Amino acid sequence: MGSLTRVSFLEVIESDVVIVGSGLAGFRAAIEAAAVNRSARVTILTKVHAMRSHSVAYAGGTAAVLYPEKGDSFDQHAFDTIKGSDYLADQDAVELFVRLAPKEILKMEHWGMPWERDERGYIAQRPFGGHTYDRACYAADKTGFYAMQTLYTTTLKYDNIDILHEWYVTSLLIESGEFKGVTAIELKSGDFYVIKAKAGVLATGGVGRLYSFTTYAHSATADGMAMAYRAGIPLKDMEFIQFHPTGLIPSGILISEAARGEGGYLRNKDGERFMSRYASKWMERAPRDVVSRAEMTEILQGRGFKGPNGLDYVHLDLTHLGEDKINEKLTQIKMLAMKFAGVNPVEEPIPVRPVAHYTMGGVHVDKFGRTPVRGLWAAGEVNCVSIHGANRLGCNSTIDCLVYGLLTGRQAGEYVGKERTVEVSMFGVEAEEKRIFDGILRGRTGEDPYVIRREMQRTMSDKVYVFRDEGGLKEALNEIKKLRKRFNTGHVADKSKEYNQNLVHVLELDAMLEVAEVVVVSALARTESRGAHYRIDHPRRDDQNWLKHTLAYKTLDGPRLEYLPVVITKWTPEERKY
Repeated sequence: MGSLTRVSFLEVIESDVVIVGSGLAGFRAAIEAAAVNRSARVTILTKVHAMRSHSVAYAGGTAAVLYPEKGDSFDQHAFDTIKGSDYLADQDAVELFVRLAPKEILKMEHWGMPWERDERGYIAQRPFGGHTYDRACYAADKTGFYAMQTLYTTTLKYDNIDILHEWYVTSLLIESGEFKGVTAIELKSGDFYVIKAKAGVLATGGVGRLYSFTTYAHSATADGMAMAYRAGIPLKDMEFIQFHPTGLIPSGILISEAARGEGGYLRNKDGERFMSRYASKWMERAPRDVVSRAEMTEILQGRGFKGPNGLDYVHLDLTHLGEDKINEKLTQIKMLAMKFAGVNPVEEPIPVRPVAHYTMGGVHVDKFGRTPVRGLWAAGEVNCVSIHGANRLGCNSTIDCLVYGLLTGRQAGEYVGKERTVEVSMFGVEAEEKRIFDGILRGRTGEDPYVIRREMQRTMSDKVYVFRDEGGLKEALNEIKKLRKRFNTGHVADKSKEYNQNLVHVLELDAMLEVAEVVVVSALARTESRGAHYRIDHPRRDDQNWLKHTLAYKTLDGPRLEYLPVVITKWTPEERKY
C-alpha cells in the first residue's frame, strides 16, 4: 500500500493512481496503469471484496470483430452499434472502440481467459441481439465469472498494485480543476481516510438499484456518478436506462441474452411468437429496447401472464433447443431458472419481463475517457463516452469496460510519470468528514432510509420505466423531491464504528436520490422517443430537435441541463428497422 501518514484526526494514504471500483473496467485500468509505469503505486478501492463486483455476474458474451474473412468488419460492428444506439452514439468514439476490441479479446486470452472454442480450435463466437454477425466471444454462460478471475489473478502479478477491499469512497478531491485524490471510509475500522493521488479513474458501474425490479447487484447504487456530479462534472444522457427483455420473475435476476442468441423464443399466453409483429426479420434477436417494448405491449394489451405483485410476464421458451445444448451452453441459465423460479427450461418455459439492466448515460467524458477534470478519467458503465447512445447492444458493455480500462489506465499511468507532489486542502476534506460523521452518522434528521429507498424504487419502476409520459414523469419528479426532503441529512440508527452497513446504506441512498432526480429531469426534457427512452406522448424520434446529448449540472435548485451535438462521421441517421 502507498505510504501512510496522519494529519490531525485524519489518516492519509499517498498513491500515484487511484482506481475507484473493481469490476472489469477497474481491474483493466489498474493493470494497464501498473504496466506502463512500473514505478507508480496503483491503488484499487472497492466497497465490496473485489471479486464480488457486479461484473462477475455478466453471462452472455463480449463483442469483437475476430474473423473478417467471414464477412464481418470494423465498419459493420460500428454501424450495428450506431444503429442500435438510435444514432445517438458519437461515431468517432465507436470507430475507436471497435478497432481496439479484438486486441482486448486476445489480451484476455493470453492472460488465461478460457474462451469457448469452435471446431477448428479458434475462439468461438455466437449471435447476439442487434449484431449482424456472430461476434460474441463467450465462456459458456459464465463469461463474467471467468473474466473477473482472469483479471483479478493478473493484478496479483504486479507488485505495484494494491487492492483495498471494503473501502467506501465518499468524495472526489478536486482543486482548481485538477484531481487530487479521494476521501474514503475503511469499513472494517470505520476510520476516515484521505487518499492523495496524482491521477484517478472512476470505474464504479451503473445505477440499476434506482429500480425495484433489476438485474443489478445490491452494490450498484450510483456512488461514482453522484460523486462526480457533486464535484461539478456533468452527467450525460441519464434519461437512457436500458431495460433488458428477460428478467426472471419474481427476482429480476438476468436470464442472459445468450438464451435468445442460441435460439430461444418469446411467447405470449396464447403460445404465439409475438416478435413477428415488432421485428419480423430479427425476431427475438432484435435490440433490447425493441424487444422490451414488444413484451410490454403484449402485457398491456392482455396477452401476458398474470404475475406476483403486478409483475405480469411473457414466456422465454428454450424447450426446442434440447437438453444437450442447454446443458452445454446455457448451464447457468438452467440453474437460475430452476433455483429461483422452480422451472426446468429443458421441459417448460421461463417467466420473464423487462428489467432495469444498464445505464447508457453517465459521467461526461471524451472519446478517450477523459473527464473535464485534469488527471481524472472514467471507464466502464459509470462513464458516457458516448458509445451506446440511446440503446446498448448486448455484449458491447463488457468490451467497453476492457477497451476503456485500457485507454484510461494507460493515460493515468503516463500522466503520473511527471514528477510532482500532491497537496490537498484540508478545508474540503474536513467539510466532507463533517458531512458524513456530524451530519449523517450522528445527525438525527430524516425518516427511515429503507422506507424512502423502497418508495424511490417504486416511483422509478412505475413512472420511469419502458413507457413514459409527461404526466408520469412530473409525478415522479415531484415524488423524488419529496423523498429528498424526507431523507434530509439522512438517518442512521446504528451509531457503531466498525462495519456500519447502516451508514453505508444511507450514503448509498443519498447518492441514488441525487442521480434519480437527474434521470427524471433529463427524461422529462427530452420530448421525443429514441432508443430506451420511449415517450408515449412523443412517440417519434426527432432528429431536428433532439439529435444531441443531455448534460446535467448540479445546482442548488436541481439539475441544470445543457446540450452537446452528436458526432457524426460516416453514418447519416436513418429510420431504424429490424
